[in-house]
Amino acid sequence: QVQLVESGGGLVQPGGSLRLSCAAPGRIFSSYPVSWHRQAPGKQRELVAVITSSGRTDYGTSVQGRFTISKDLPKNTVYLQMNSLKPEDTAIYYCKLEFRGYEIWGQGTQVTVSS
Repeated sequence: QVQLVESGGGLVQPGGSLRLSCAAPGRIFSSYPVSWHRQAPGKQRELVAVITSSGRTDYGTSVQGRFTISKDLPKNTVYLQMNSLKPEDTAIYYCKLEFRGYEIWGQGTQVTVSS
């Protein structure tokens, strides 16, 4: 069974940066798309960024120009670099793998942007 493990969340001041990581076993990220999503209290989960098996990327409008998704295949890891963070970026961040028709989610990592 494929499991995703996120890390890198924490507390950061407005304008700061964080890098989230999503790790999985094997070279699975070379063959299937991976996305980051977030859910703030009282709000629906929303798409933040996606990277396809070929490396094409796309972003939600609220993070365009501030966040960057990338993958390191030798390390079996997908990253979300978050810059110029705002209080409204506060949420639990999840990575998701679309694997053979299934959606596999990580456990989530909390990001809090506050002074």
